[in-house]
Amino acid sequence: MSASPDMRTMPDQPRDSDGPVFREPWEAQAFAMAVALQQQGLFGCTEWADALSAEIRAAQADGDPDTGETYYRHWLRALEHLVVEKGAATREKLAERAAAWDHAAHETPHGQPIILRA
Repeated sequence: MSASPDMRTMPDQPRDSDGPVFREPWEAQAFAMAVALQQQGLFGCTEWADALSAEIRAAQADGDPDTGETYYRHWLRALEHLVVEKGAATREKLAERAAAWDHAAHETPHGQPIILRA
């Protein structure tokens, strides 16, 4: 399945004249992972849009002020949901990886690259 322009230009996605805007490196990484997984055929554009919309609606129902600052948190949750739904990973594996990353980040001196060991 080829990439759709819709996947890279979602409505409400923070943008400037050059394209998507990312506040933190992890936002760009989550964006790139979603595009790559869609290009590899793990999910289609409609599935992606539905998953992202569901995450945004759930967050708004829980009181998210929808200022744009949490957009990529919704993006990441939608991505995690689809990865689990499609069987590419389990919630447990995602949680293990997040815990390992958190541990590595806390053990890394400020200004040094974080190294995630296997």
